[in-house]
Amino acid sequence: MAEQKQEPEQGGESRISELGASTTKSRHGNIYTLTVVGQIEGHQVLPETVKTTKYEHVIPLLAAVEESEDIDGLLLLLNTVGGDIEAGLAIAELIAGMKKPTVSLVLGGGHSIGIPLAVSAKHSMIVPTASMTVHPVRMTGLVVGAPQTFAYFNRIQEQIVNFVTKNSRISREQFLRYMMATDEIATDVGTVIYGREAVRSGLISQIGSLSDAYACLHRQIAEKKRRGRARP
Repeated sequence: MAEQKQEPEQGGESRISELGASTTKSRHGNIYTLTVVGQIEGHQVLPETVKTTKYEHVIPLLAAVEESEDIDGLLLLLNTVGGDIEAGLAIAELIAGMKKPTVSLVLGGGHSIGIPLAVSAKHSMIVPTASMTVHPVRMTGLVVGAPQTFAYFNRIQEQIVNFVTKNSRISREQFLRYMMATDEIATDVGTVIYGREAVRSGLISQIGSLSDAYACLHRQIAEKKRRGRARP
């Protein structure tokens, strides 16, 4: 993601212009679109040849969206291979904690830590051709050198399972079956699921396209405005 740039005010409005993010204004409301692509970068800087989404850009951006009076909802577009677990969970927790209308749309792939990101929105969608890889927490290297490392991995994995099952309709048992399957991925553990299966399992709310995602956001925005008018 490119650095955020604040353009000069024009006609009394200030517009944020950023590669991979934009604000769409219509009679239904103002929607901020954020893309999470490539690999989610954490505390370690990845090589320049790797397309990344940097958490230090996304976290303050989400805080600004939540507080902005000029933005009514967030559309999250996902095409990610996963990446840093802590960074991905931090972003997912922020989105899950937003009061503003939020919708996620998985395009291409929402793998690994991209799954908590996909389910963090109030409503999640996936195109039929998109895929999602569910697998246990991994580390670089072949040998885990201490029991404490196993314990740490188990605790992190438990946090991911709890977050996903809390923010979707998939059962804990089904999610763990996907995670621990041994006959799906060659030389590895886990499962690759595609759009319709992701919906049938309860992991994702529905099959949808870009127009469906916008329509869902418009409904959420209208409902929030209606509730606001109904308050004494």
